[in-house]
Amino acid sequence: MIYDVLLILYFVGTIAGLWFVFKKAGERPWKALVPVYNIVVWIKVCGKSWKWYIYFLVPALNIFTFLLLVQETAKVFHRTSFWEQFFAVLFPFIYLPILGLSKSAVYHDPKTDPPVKVSEGRDWMEAIVFAVVAAVMIRTFTVELYNIPSSSMEGSLMTGDYLVVSKLSYGPRVMMTPLSIPLVHNTIPGTGERVESYLRWPQLPYHRYPGLGKVARFDAVVFNFPEGDTTLKASPGNQYTYYDAVRRGDKDLLRDGWFVRPLDKKTLYIKRCIGLPGETLEIVNHEVLIDGKAIATPREAQTTYSFVTNSRGIPPQYVMQELDRLGLSYQDIENAGPYMADSTGVLLAYNVPLTKRQLSRLSSSTLGMQLNIVCDTAEATENTDLFPHREGQKQSVDNFGPVHIPAKGEVIELNDSTLTIYRRLIEVYEHNELEVKDGKYYVNGELAETYTVKQDYYWMMGDNRHHSQDSRYWGFVPEDHIVGKAKWIVFSRDKDRGKFRNGRWFRSVE
Repeated sequence: MIYDVLLILYFVGTIAGLWFVFKKAGERPWKALVPVYNIVVWIKVCGKSWKWYIYFLVPALNIFTFLLLVQETAKVFHRTSFWEQFFAVLFPFIYLPILGLSKSAVYHDPKTDPPVKVSEGRDWMEAIVFAVVAAVMIRTFTVELYNIPSSSMEGSLMTGDYLVVSKLSYGPRVMMTPLSIPLVHNTIPGTGERVESYLRWPQLPYHRYPGLGKVARFDAVVFNFPEGDTTLKASPGNQYTYYDAVRRGDKDLLRDGWFVRPLDKKTLYIKRCIGLPGETLEIVNHEVLIDGKAIATPREAQTTYSFVTNSRGIPPQYVMQELDRLGLSYQDIENAGPYMADSTGVLLAYNVPLTKRQLSRLSSSTLGMQLNIVCDTAEATENTDLFPHREGQKQSVDNFGPVHIPAKGEVIELNDSTLTIYRRLIEVYEHNELEVKDGKYYVNGELAETYTVKQDYYWMMGDNRHHSQDSRYWGFVPEDHIVGKAKWIVFSRDKDRGKFRNGRWFRSVE
């Protein structure tokens, strides 16, 4: 509620300020109340050219233009001190009314008034401050650049792709940790991800403004890693989480210590949304079922295939060269093998993640080998690495579930079975105290038989299905963790091979 009030004050304060500014500039003040036309008049008052009208039509660029116009408004009133213009850019909804009501502020027509000259140093300082403020606003409310760090989304999204992530698609989320270094996520660059870039206090409550739509199935979604609230100092990038260490009893990693991050400073992940709120998901022989019905696999998703070669006839170096020609990431090539297929060491096995197109190319290559899908069976050994980490569970990444994805307003019956799945949701994601005493359940000190879910949850999976740490390992993604939707690939650089992928520039994300 408080954020909606602030948003209203921002717009009302700006319009009210323009009413009085227009009046001082000799324009009829009612023009400030007419959408679009008030921008036309404002540009005229500041003496700017017709190009500024075009700038206001371009998303993201219009934020720069708006803030720059506030700065130009201060200049036509001869308010040119650095700190006043700094305040104007930060708080235009406060500054414009003050300027318009000030008796000492006199409008000077920019057509006849000579431009105010400032030193080169001052000019650079103003440009830097202005650019940072505008960039922070754009990054918070419209779009953000994101770099794919791993191969978990290949072959749809490649390691080294630089993406435009739209905050408007699902609605921009308000900054919850306001005291932080601008344009830096959670650690200061060059410190090995060990020096935090923010102060933990104050923390603002979660709020999301209305967006253009909601998360849909198969969207490529950027979100804060749910288990990233507690991070091992020895593994700051969350490759191996604090909760993994606890479950496995890894005392060495735990001995190095850990730290807790605010929600919006958790590590950023990108995965594809597979399950929506209120649905039941199951994986049977690597096929995903939603409410009992099979869904399509993303077109460029990678599935792991196995094949066997004779090391005397086809040496491993030759196999590696073939995989390199396919453009696989070095991470996937390294994981491919070879592995001994028998005790003699003559037959070598390879497990390779491939798209359908890569599968066709490799099958028709000079290797001439039969490739078969690798599928973990449901009879695998006990695996507590997978969600919900239940002792004795026999499931795998290819045979998983079923698991119900909770939706806002759903009522969960509290019992030992449901707590295994939803306890973290209740305690961590929705900030409740949950206790079990004498077989009874207490939520925030009150006896409870059920719990009503407060927000929507999603199920995210990587397109590189056998090489992705995703919801199969750590469960649901809460709605308040959602950052935005990956929309476009700006450019792509193959970090392994040190060259740009020219065919991936300025492409939409599928």
